[in-house]
Formats: sequence, structure tokens, C-alpha cells
Amino acid sequence: MTQHIKILMIDDHPMIIEGYQNTLRFTKKEHQVLEIDVANNCDEAIHLMDKSVEKKTPYNVLFVDISLPPSADGLMTSGEDLAAYARTVLPLAKIIILTMFNESFRIFNIIKTIKPEGFLIKSDLTSSELASAFQAILNNPPFYSGTVNSYLKKASKSDIIIDDKNRKILHLLSQGVKTKNLAAHLNMSLSGVEKRKKQLRDIFDVQDGQDETLLNAAKSKGFV
Repeated sequence: MTQHIKILMIDDHPMIIEGYQNTLRFTKKEHQVLEIDVANNCDEAIHLMDKSVEKKTPYNVLFVDISLPPSADGLMTSGEDLAAYARTVLPLAKIIILTMFNESFRIFNIIKTIKPEGFLIKSDLTSSELASAFQAILNNPPFYSGTVNSYLKKASKSDIIIDDKNRKILHLLSQGVKTKNLAAHLNMSLSGVEKRKKQLRDIFDVQDGQDETLLNAAKSKGFV
């Protein structure tokens, strides 16, 4: 019986997407028909997701790169935000996270917040692993690469969770937005922003009140 699989690949490096497409098309099962769309940024991805819902032809699988330029309106700052959005508009889609990040806290955080069906580290990825991961995710998810599994064991004791608001605060600070202006960007009170920043300093064990120190600590853990 023919299996039609509608796929959205989201990555800002066209050559990487081309490689993924070639691998999947070359290694797919005989009964599988792949329909692959491509998005190179957050705005394109949102447009294609929304369109698939409107046309009642939702995506079955999403490949989501974590490092993406923010959306034009600044609401989406990374592939994590896109994956969270996909969970709401495409609840049946299988999400595969691909990233260059190999920091255990970031990996653990993504798995706790997104719960992806697949998680692959780009630097470890071979064509054969991508092919086997794709089939495993279709039939018996989740599939996490060896590096991800090893980091999960290490990180499970630390349980650092950075929610959507906290990630946006880190992103805006990294863009040079001052604390007094964060409230307007986030639709929060200034005191609410200060509480969030204190929470972040506690999470990353930052002793001083300098934004630069906080950003450096977050960056070292792969959150900026």
C-alpha cells in the first residue's frame, strides 16, 4: 500500500537541505512517496505550516534546524519556537530536531519542552544514520542519535529548563535590548522581567548583575 509522506525541511543552509532530500529520496522504501517542501527561515516555515493546515494537507514530518534567524516580527527566535508552534498547529506531525549544538543542557531542555520524535546532531550525521533515523521515526519514535542519548544521561541530574519567555529575554538581551525596554517587547511588567532575569541568574549560577555575564554563561550552555 502506497504511503504518502508530506515533509517540511527548515534550515537556512540550502546545501544541507539538498543533502537531506537526496538521502531520503535515495533510501526511501518502494511503497513510500515523499513530497518535500523547503523553508530557509522562520517566516517561510510559518507560512508553509499555516498553508498546509488551511488546505487540509498537513505535514507528516518536520525537519527543524535550531539555529535560524528570527522572524520579521521577532516572535520566533529559533527553531525551538517553530517546533513549539508546530506542536499547536500540526499536532500529529513528527518533529525531527537537527542542530550543531552539542551542549547537554540545551539538548535536555529541547527534549523536555518540545518532546521531538527525533533528535540528531549535525556533526555526527551520516547519510545512513539519517536514512535509518527517518524510518525509525515514522514507525517507532523516538529516535535520538548516540550523542543525544549520552548527553541525556548526564543532563538528567541537572534539569535546567528555560521556558519560552526566558529564551526570548536571553535573545533580546543578546540583541542589545536594554532591560527597561524588555517589558514592552514581552508584554510584561518591568518587575516581571526583573524576576525572570533573577531566575536566569540563579539557573546559570551568575553571581553579579551584569547582562554580559549572564549572556556569556547562557552562551556557554548553548542557549544563545
